[in-house]
Amino acid sequence: MALSLKPRLNRMFSEQGKCFDVAVDHGFFNEYGFLAGIENMKQAIATIVEAGPDCIQLSIGQAGHLQSIPGSQKPGLVLRTDVANIYGSTLPRFLFSELMDKAIEQAVRMDAVSVCVNLLLLPNQPELHYQCAKNVSILKTECEKYGMPLMVEPLVMLANEAKGGYMVDGDIHKILPLVRQAVELGADVIKADPCDHVEEYHRVIEIASGIPVLVRGGGRASDEEIMTRTVELMKQGASGIVYGRNVIQHPNPAGMTKALMSIVHHGNSAEQALASLTS
Repeated sequence: MALSLKPRLNRMFSEQGKCFDVAVDHGFFNEYGFLAGIENMKQAIATIVEAGPDCIQLSIGQAGHLQSIPGSQKPGLVLRTDVANIYGSTLPRFLFSELMDKAIEQAVRMDAVSVCVNLLLLPNQPELHYQCAKNVSILKTECEKYGMPLMVEPLVMLANEAKGGYMVDGDIHKILPLVRQAVELGADVIKADPCDHVEEYHRVIEIASGIPVLVRGGGRASDEEIMTRTVELMKQGASGIVYGRNVIQHPNPAGMTKALMSIVHHGNSAEQALASLTS
C-alpha cells in the first residue's frame, strides 16, 4: 500500500482495522423518498457527530456542516464523488453516473479521509457500467496524486420491473465478480452489498484480496434484523459497515449509531446492542 494513503486510512479505520461510516449523502440523487430524516441536514449531521462514528459520508454541498464543527474528535469525511439517476421506481430514458468536476481536489480541500464512487451493474445497461468503470479509472489516477483513498461501491441491482427502484440483487455469483472488478480497478476500500445468505459473506472478503470490505445497509429493516446481520457480517470478516437509512431514518439515530459501533469495534452481540438501544 502506498505510504501516502496511510495517514488518511489511519483516520478512517481503528487500530484494529474497523470502521463504521454513516452515509448521509442521499440528497445527492434527486429522490423524494431519500430525504426522510435528513430534511434538516445541519441537525442530522450534528446528531450523528455526537454519537461518534468513524466517518460520515456526504456530498460536496453538505460536507461543510461536518467540517465547520470545532474540535479534533469529529468523524472523518468520506466524500461522495458521483451523482446518478438510477434510484427511482422507474428508470429514466437516459441513465448516467456523473463525476463531480475535479472531485479529488475538492476532497483534499475539504480534508476528506476518502472518496466514494459507484460501480453499478444494472440488467441490460452496459453503457452505465462502462461509464462507472471509466469513472473509477479517472479517480484512481487522481487519488494516487493526492494520497486519497478510493472507496469503490460495487452495486448489483435487480431490474426495476422486478421490485421497483434501487433494489439490491443479493446473488453472490453476481456480487463476487463485481467486487473483484472494483479491486482490479484499484479500490483501496470496498463498499459492498450483503448477499442473500450472510453466512457466505466470507467469499466476498476472500475475493477482495486483502482490500477492506465495508458492507452496505440498504433499505430500512427492523432493529433485530440489522443487529443480527451486522454481527454475522463482522464474524465473516468484514472490516465494518456503511449504513445510511437504517441510522438516519431510525427514531433514535444517535442510539443506533452507538449500538452499531459497539458491534463493529467491541464485538458486542445483537442482544447487547439491542439492549443498549432501548436502555
